Amino acid sequence: MEKAVSGLLVLVGIIHLLPVPGVLGAERLSALYGLTLQDPNLVILMRHRAVLFGLLGLFLVYAAFRPELQPIAFLAGFVSVISFIGIAWSVGDFNAALKRVVIADVVAVFALAVAGLLYLMTPGKS
Repeated sequence: MEKAVSGLLVLVGIIHLLPVPGVLGAERLSALYGLTLQDPNLVILMRHRAVLFGLLGLFLVYAAFRPELQPIAFLAGFVSVISFIGIAWSVGDFNAALKRVVIADVVAVFALAVAGLLYLMTPGKS
């Protein structure tokens, strides 16, 4: 079970690392999200977002191999993906590129849920 939890956390970490190339600039962000980013302020915010996702992704991967960090990794992962899915759902009318992000986050929610249940089922963890 511990290996499955680690594997699922690595998967969620990789999902969170996918936006990291956006730190390289507006062209990469456009390719990732299907948006035209001409406002330099928005480019700054989106590039910073890429850095933050990188940090969260690295933490999730690190926590995959540090069981004592896994509860906080589950919480951080859930907050990240559920908030994005909720915002996307509440706003609606998103493009195909953002639909792929929503789908990836739905995969991440299920992976986190399964990993969390397996973690709780591991002897000595509940």
